[in-house]
Amino acid sequence: MNQEPTATGAERVLFVLAALASHGKAMSVKDLLGVTGLAQSTLYRQIALLKRWGFVSENAGYYAPGPISVQLALGFDINSLVVEASRELMSELARVSQESVGLVVTVNNQVMCLEMVESSHSLRCSFEKGHAVPLKAGASAKSLLAFMTDKARTEALDKMFEGDPGGRARLEAQLERIRTQGYAVSDSEVDPGVWGVSAPVFQRVGRGVGSNASITLMVPSTRATGRESQFIELTVRTARAISERLQTE
Repeated sequence: MNQEPTATGAERVLFVLAALASHGKAMSVKDLLGVTGLAQSTLYRQIALLKRWGFVSENAGYYAPGPISVQLALGFDINSLVVEASRELMSELARVSQESVGLVVTVNNQVMCLEMVESSHSLRCSFEKGHAVPLKAGASAKSLLAFMTDKARTEALDKMFEGDPGGRARLEAQLERIRTQGYAVSDSEVDPGVWGVSAPVFQRVGRGVGSNASITLMVPSTRATGRESQFIELTVRTARAISERLQTE
């Protein structure tokens, strides 16, 4: 997330806010300098502004999202059409499969979890709501990459594989297969012992329309053995049902 040389003042504020939002815990000034690439004097100005407006809170020299951020998150939950359209069907998928189900989207070349329905098993896989990981490995990332628009995918791959044409070619071949079959599957790509299947959710129909959301079912690999086809069918069916809801609203 290092700062662009031509970043505006508003963008510098957003660098700081995005860093705090994605880190998952409070950050020191040193942490923020390393992530944002801002000069120390600039960073202090942005922090002061964000604190004044309630977007950032401070405790013993460590900074975290402030109370206004909680209001924003609540407003997003209430007003997000894709979350609202997905909740009931995600819960049904979790009930039938008895496994964890997540709604994920792509933001700034990351996979972010918008909603999560946990498995009832004591041993379960989970993707923490609001957590983000790089858009590169695993079923969720590959489903998002495969079904986004051609332009968005090219821009994402340009950033991910600068100087690595071989790695890019291998991933593009995988993405082509995923588009053909309609879903992505992975086993232990991100977390050891976790099997997952992810299928795209489309909010619109028409030529050239891409997806920026997917439904992902996460299962301990030991429980997935022999049930892969069932899990794939259930997940694809759920993603299609959510897409149909969104396209009729």
